[in-house]
Amino acid sequence: MSENLKFAVIGGGSWATAIAKMLCVNLSEISWYMRNDAAIEHIEKFKHNPNYLSSVEFDTKKLKLTNNINEAIEYADYIIFAIPSAFLDAELKNMTISLSDKIIFSAIKGIVPETSLIVGEHFHIQYDIPYYNIGVITGPCHAEEVALERLSYLTIACGDPDKAKVVAKSLSGNYIKAKISDDIIGTEYAAMLKNIYSIAAGIAHGLGYGDNFQSVLMSNAIREMKKFIRKVHRMKRNINDSAYLGDLLVTGYSVFSRNRMFGNMIGKGYTVKSAMMEMSMVAEGYYATKSAYKLNQGYGAKTPIIDAVYAVLYEGKDAKTVFKKLTESLD
Repeated sequence: MSENLKFAVIGGGSWATAIAKMLCVNLSEISWYMRNDAAIEHIEKFKHNPNYLSSVEFDTKKLKLTNNINEAIEYADYIIFAIPSAFLDAELKNMTISLSDKIIFSAIKGIVPETSLIVGEHFHIQYDIPYYNIGVITGPCHAEEVALERLSYLTIACGDPDKAKVVAKSLSGNYIKAKISDDIIGTEYAAMLKNIYSIAAGIAHGLGYGDNFQSVLMSNAIREMKKFIRKVHRMKRNINDSAYLGDLLVTGYSVFSRNRMFGNMIGKGYTVKSAMMEMSMVAEGYYATKSAYKLNQGYGAKTPIIDAVYAVLYEGKDAKTVFKKLTESLD
């Protein structure tokens, strides 16, 4: 199905590297854009990304590496964006060619700060791309486990099921199972929200709360997610499916979760600025917290966990005090 279609990956981080690895299993060639010239030279010479998932070895004959985003976009029929949402707008401003005839899939789990939109909505509204040409790649799946070739699951959501099937087939492999979904908006919001709840789990861990409380926090988080997404986009969905609950659980509990790591540092007393400086990767949930909180001012969903994380990260309130109050609103 996808043999004659060309794919480009936009981004140089861990998730972009994992996606490039998956695509290279099934495709004879892909284009891969990253800004870092030194990383491109390193991959061409040593066959691995020096900065992310360095254990992954590439057949460089399959890679058209470029530091020019326009080259990558011009090459491809399907473009997979896998860069932090905080940097997406700046990257897109480097484009001089149109996206109008391209099929866009987002592997970005966050909100674009400049527009307060999830990535799919950003492409639709800002670049006039129809929803049937926009898709989402979600988990539950950590890039680090893809690198280790541990069995992982992906959900590919798109308004056009045929396009979802193309991407699912192109990413599937011996250790990657991909299913499709028509809930493009719900799965993308879930991917954004679970990062906030993962920060909450990290803060709780840093404060000394144990597994008993974490289980209560996660069960409340999935119900809170359901209420939020229902306000944003009402349709029939099972919130217990892996694209929602599964992705939440792996992000909330995994040692690979950068959002949990970020929250853990906050719980242990780091300031937001010092925690961000300490981490080498972006915690998408930090930006998502502000956007989700502001969006919910209009929706009015009951979201005590989002409110608590916002109070700690953006209002400078004491984490211990805020979470003590939060424990009284959970059940």
